[in-house]
Formats: sequence, structure tokens, C-alpha cells
Amino acid sequence: MFEAFQVGPFLIWTHVVFLLLGIWLSTEFFLRLAQSANLSLMHFRTQGPAYIAVFLAGGRVASILTEYRVYIQDPFRVLVFWDGGFSLLGGAIGVGVMLYVMTHASRATFLQWLDVLFPAAMFGLVFDWLGRAAAGKSYGKPTDMFWGVTYDAMNVRYTVPIHPVQLYYAVVFLVLTFILLIVRKSSRRAGAETLIGIALASMSVFILEWFRGDFGIPVFATRLDFLALLFLFCSLGVFAVVELRLQRMGLLLYIAGMTGACIGYIFLRSSLALETFELRFSQFLSVLALLATIVYVVAHRRKYPYL
Repeated sequence: MFEAFQVGPFLIWTHVVFLLLGIWLSTEFFLRLAQSANLSLMHFRTQGPAYIAVFLAGGRVASILTEYRVYIQDPFRVLVFWDGGFSLLGGAIGVGVMLYVMTHASRATFLQWLDVLFPAAMFGLVFDWLGRAAAGKSYGKPTDMFWGVTYDAMNVRYTVPIHPVQLYYAVVFLVLTFILLIVRKSSRRAGAETLIGIALASMSVFILEWFRGDFGIPVFATRLDFLALLFLFCSLGVFAVVELRLQRMGLLLYIAGMTGACIGYIFLRSSLALETFELRFSQFLSVLALLATIVYVVAHRRKYPYL
């Protein structure tokens, strides 16, 4: 474990160093990909402070939510920004939200920007997870494998060899970055990098999270919940296809019907005695991200058949 090192009177957190390195390299990577895709970078020059603000806010909020137990016990720690409590993925989501707002006033679509943002974010996450490995964060479960690692730290609850799940993530995201570059060269339409990237990342997260041994936000779900989610997103896909063919009253009835079905299921679920199984919140989010991306890409390609 190499959580921190001292330079003169200053204590430098290793995770922070890896985060800064990842932010710098992924930003350079993002800008180069955007230039190669002929996307205008003018709004980054005019709205630079806003992008920095949403990046920092998104990263900090995501970090606080994932480690909410720590901040509930010590609420004033929210104000401590130099402890390494920052999520690069949360920062990327913040930038994505800003890009979604800015693309309404530009010729490029949000999906075209996602195609360059997603590979850059995957590359940055490689360094994020390497920093977590050095700091003993997001550690794994005990293992008998010869590659197990042992941490001698208060924040790790195991004293036996555990899965180096942080290194698993780093390798997966690095491989995924190269795969997306290959897809980028061969794709002919917008959304290929986003769709393939989200699909592979979601499956990887869902599998690798089973090796995590640290505390996380639990989600208790049933098989029927996933069927209901699948039905909901399939309905959204159908809605995207028939949206232009329906009149205003038809659209309102369709939306009202879907809303009523969702509310009815929520009330019905509490009365059903179904077997539940525990997932980590990140696994649940990976499923949502995959379904939402499929719907969005299909709707985008139908709306912009020339992209």
C-alpha cells in the first residue's frame, strides 16, 4: 500500500496524483478525438470555466454519494477537498450534462460528442483505478489465488489476501479504450463507440463488482424488476419510433399509459412475495445505463439517418 508520500512539509495523496494524471491525459485524448471528428471546440474556449465547474461538482457529488457512510458520520468532511474524495466518472458525467445543454445550439448532436467523451473517460478511469489500488480504496474480497494482495491499513477490513479488483478494472478499461479506437476507425454512423462501449463497460462492471469487498450501497431486486425495466425501455424505444406519427392527443395518452403502468407496478410490487437478491448500486446503474443507451442510440439514428 502506498497511500501517501511526503515532499518536504507536504503530504501528497497517491490517489490524487493518479487522478490529476488521468484528468490531464484524458482531457488531451478527448480534445484530439474531437478534432479528428471535426467537432467544434469553440464553446470550450468561451465556456471553459463552466465546464471546469460542472466537472469538479460532478466528481465531488459522485464521490460523496458512493462514500455516504463516511460523510454521514463526519458531515464537515464534505468541505475537505484535498483528501482524494473525487470521482473521475462523476466529473465526466458532469461534462456530459454540459455538452447536452451546449449541443442544442450547435450543429453537432449530443451522441457525436458522447462518441469522443466515452473513450476519453475510459482512458482516464485507468489511472483512477490505479490510484485506488495504491490507496487501498474499492478493495476486493478474500481470495486463494496466487495474485491476491494483502493490505495493512485501517480502511481495509481484511487482513488476508484479497482480489486486486482495482487492477482488474484498470486492465479492463485500458483494453476497452483500445477496442473503442478500433471501432472508431471502422464505424460509419454516430453512436457505434457509445453503444459498444456502454455495452462492454456495463457487462464488465456487473461482473467485476461481484469481486468487490468494500462496503457499497445495496439494492434488493427481483427478476420481475428486471423484466419490468426491460418492458419500460422497450416501450420507450417504441415511443421513439411512433412519436412522429402520433398526434398530440395520442402522445399524451401514450405517456399517460406508460406512467400509469409504472406507478401500478410500484404499488403492486410491495404486495408480491418475490425472492430478492442483493446487488451493488453500481451494478443496478450499469443495467440502466445499457438499456438507456440502446434506446437513445436507436432514437438518434432514426432522427438523424445521415449521421
